[in-house]
Amino acid sequence: MSEKTISIESFHPLDIFGANDHNLEMVRHFYPKIKIISRDNFVKAFGEETDLIDFEKKFFSLLLHFEKFGRLTDTDISLILAAGAEAPVSIDNGQSDVLVHGKNGMLIRARTANQQKLVETSMKNDLVFAIGPAGTGKTYTAVALAVRALKNKEIARIILTRPAVEAGENLGFLPGDLKEKLDPYMQPLYDALGDMLPSQKLIQYIEDRVIEIAPLAFMRGRTLNNAFAILDEAQNTTPSQLKMFLTRMGSSAKFIVTGDITQIDLPRNQVSGLIHANQILQNIPGIGFITLDKSDIIRHKLVSRIIDAYELAK
Repeated sequence: MSEKTISIESFHPLDIFGANDHNLEMVRHFYPKIKIISRDNFVKAFGEETDLIDFEKKFFSLLLHFEKFGRLTDTDISLILAAGAEAPVSIDNGQSDVLVHGKNGMLIRARTANQQKLVETSMKNDLVFAIGPAGTGKTYTAVALAVRALKNKEIARIILTRPAVEAGENLGFLPGDLKEKLDPYMQPLYDALGDMLPSQKLIQYIEDRVIEIAPLAFMRGRTLNNAFAILDEAQNTTPSQLKMFLTRMGSSAKFIVTGDITQIDLPRNQVSGLIHANQILQNIPGIGFITLDKSDIIRHKLVSRIIDAYELAK
């Protein structure tokens, strides 16, 4: 059995270990074969040499992350500990990787390697498909790219849309007019924008139609010039619906299409437009495809486990 000692003299122990050693317990849970003991200004670890080498590397990454960002959230710790050869982008990148300075000083940036690939692919292509399970940040990252483009005056407006597929619910029985019926369905898009723009600014943008959030059917017959358009939940489009959206692209436009092909709410005999597009558009210059997976999930740690369980049950 080997031993490693790591000094944390430059930090307050509470900042690193967390209240009631919460952060340290997360580390212990990740390394069940290692005995980890904390003292005032150091950590001692006992175990096999190969395990200790990885532990030391990850623990130093935690210290560096706190030194740089002044925080260690559960998500930060989970991403750092789970990082393989490609560490999460937020650990070692500087201000240059910030997509948007959000509300209350929040820095919106790509949080995983595949999210960063989405950013880079969008910079190189006018149309990008981002496919992956729930919680991988595909829509959030796409919205951040759109807000950045608007702030940088690269485009004049943002169009956010979803197909109004009634996933097990009947919209007709909901109270209110069409907007009031659809607003709850569009809420995830409002939530993302709410992180990135001050409330009054967002309201003003929506009133001035600089930002438009609408069901996919409202896109028919339009030409979207000088716009950043995002189609969310694209797995619930038919091939003809997705073709209709893609052919709305006007001059100086950027499009991102996001979806999760494991959660299709279309009738069983209906082909998903996202699956169809993934098959026929792969080799067209100017179109990029990014696949995100459970390693990109930055929601609650149970989300990854839930996805695993459903995959095993197939």
